[in-house]
Amino acid sequence: MTDTSATRPVPSTTPPTDSAGPPAPAATPDTPPAAPPARNPLRRTRTGVTWVGVIVFAAVLVLLLIFILQNTQAVQISYLGASGHVSLAVAMLLAAVAGVLLTAIAGSLRIWQLRRHLRRSTRRGT
Repeated sequence: MTDTSATRPVPSTTPPTDSAGPPAPAATPDTPPAAPPARNPLRRTRTGVTWVGVIVFAAVLVLLLIFILQNTQAVQISYLGASGHVSLAVAMLLAAVAGVLLTAIAGSLRIWQLRRHLRRSTRRGT
């Protein structure tokens, strides 16, 4: 008896990857639909994203605390006739918060405008 298994080519179990080939046939009533792909056990979840957000938020708070503790000298602030003395860190944080609020207002108005336009265009059917 001669063993010829070492000289025979082994057929590949993976299909060739030809991107220009015909699309996969659609499921017909006779054939069951293809099984969904296996779920990745390391997939992104809401809990994981929330946890990363909490960690980033805590790091930003620590950096803000360091900023406030290092910039305690008092400065005079005047705005539209009102004036007063506050620490430099508080003045800069208030300016940053005002900038974030202005940006959020502008972004919210743009989102509202786009949604209104989309709603109107779907009503007209165009």
